[in-house]
Order: sequence, then C-alpha cells, then structure tokens
Amino acid sequence: MQEKILFFFRGFDSPILDKIVEIFTMFGEQTLIICLVVLIFWCIDKRKGEAVCTTMLFSILTMGLLKAIVRSPRPFQVLDIEGKRIETATGYSFPSGHTTTAASFYSGVAIVFRKRWISILSAVIIVLVALSRMYLGVHWPIDVAFGLIFGILMSFLLVPVMYRLFESPSKTKTFSLIFAISTGVVGLVLAILLSFNIGDKVAWTDFYKTLALSGGAFFGFLWEEDKVNFKVDGSLSLRILRFIVGVIGIIVIMASKKILPSEEIFGFLRYFLTGFWAFGFYPILGKKLKLFI
Repeated sequence: MQEKILFFFRGFDSPILDKIVEIFTMFGEQTLIICLVVLIFWCIDKRKGEAVCTTMLFSILTMGLLKAIVRSPRPFQVLDIEGKRIETATGYSFPSGHTTTAASFYSGVAIVFRKRWISILSAVIIVLVALSRMYLGVHWPIDVAFGLIFGILMSFLLVPVMYRLFESPSKTKTFSLIFAISTGVVGLVLAILLSFNIGDKVAWTDFYKTLALSGGAFFGFLWEEDKVNFKVDGSLSLRILRFIVGVIGIIVIMASKKILPSEEIFGFLRYFLTGFWAFGFYPILGKKLKLFI
C-alpha cells in the first residue's frame, strides 16, 4: 500500500512541479522555522514565542530519538524511485522530521494566536509539507502520518502548559536551567562520542544538533529573563530592523560551518550558539543598541 502511494506521486512528477514542491517542503526546514520562531519571539509576543519554540523542540527531540531507535531506510533507498532534495533528508526515515516540525510549529502558532486565517493557513502549510515529503520520495506515508499526528498532538498538549509556565518568571528560570543543563550536557557527550566515531552518525547527528540548539535556547531563556526581560514594543520599522539584524547574526553563526573543522564538537558549538544568540545574547546586545525596548 505504501509503495502504491509513492508510485502514485511519481506518476505525475515534472520539473516544474518539482520546484513548486521543493518550496512547499522548505516550510518544514530549520532555516525558515528558526526565522519564524525568532520573529514571534523578538517582534510579536515573547511568551507565545517561548511556548511555541519549547513545544516544537520537545517534539523534534522525541522525533529524533525515535529515528535513532527505529532506523528505517528511506523510500528512495529501497524502491526504484528517485529521491529529490535529498540533501535535506538526513538521518533515518521514521518519523518524518519535516512533517513533525511543521505540524508542531504551525499548529502551535494557530493555538497561541487563535485567529481563523492563521489556523487555516497553518493547516494548509502542514498538509503541503506532509505531501511534499512523499512526492520527493524521501519518506513513507507512515512516516508522514505519524509526524503529522504526533506534532499536532504535542502542540495541543504542551503549548497551553508552556504558555502558563513562561508567564511566571520564577518557573521560567527553574525550568530553563534544568533543561538547559540536561539537553546541553547530553548533546555535548553525544557530539564528543561521534567525533571519535563512537555510535551511528546517521542516527545521532541530527539528534545532538537539536540537543545543542535546545541547550543554547534554554540558557538564552534563563539569561533573558534574569538580565534583560525586553519588550517587543516599538515601531514597525524598528521591529523590522530588529529582526534583520538578529537573523544576520544567526546566518553568521550557521555559516561558520564553512570555516570550522568538521568534527561534531564544532557542530555542537554552532547549534548551541545559534540557540543562545537567538534567545539570550541578541536581546542583551539589541537592548544596548536600542533595537529592543
């Protein structure tokens, strides 16, 4: 049955449709998702940004652990179909990382903003990302179905809880400290082990990167709450400038991959600094530069 569905998508593929579907699938990729998360956090509503981001990270971490345990091959590796945009198809197949990420993030956005047009747009994006992964031949239908259900379920369960938690400064600090240390330490240990070729890199590379990003983000939440506590207020032009400058910082950190050694320990550092920049250091720097109020 799964093979029939994938071959069905192959029946009407074309170069033009390939390009369109690749655009759809980008809505579930880390670059765009990170930009949207920080847009909410920096410029729209800090607490909503924290709640959506934290829920999404929990979803991705759980998904990454399942990938490492199940270790299912991707369709293009076992069927006579072409895998497309395979540079983003890292790790194993089950469950779909793009679908899980999109389902968790966009459903979380719909939950916190509670506007009809946002909910409709979010639902459309989630479905398009899910379909794109099968069209591109990088995921089985079961990978996508699980990611879809799991991501949405996690948002409905955790977003309201996280939103209430981040409303309390004391709970925010305690929660952030616990998870910053736990995710940071586990991610660092995994990166060190993989640097010495201990463990399956296909299974654990994406997982340690998410742990590193989470550790940096939670340390950022802790530092921002304690040292900055910025407001998202400001003119539209100020918010746009705030967003552009912050994203440039993220791009610079991620682009350091080009000059840093390839060992996993440097990958850990890069993702950790990305999370910390976005949620801790940039708000402090931005406040000094009068980009935050």
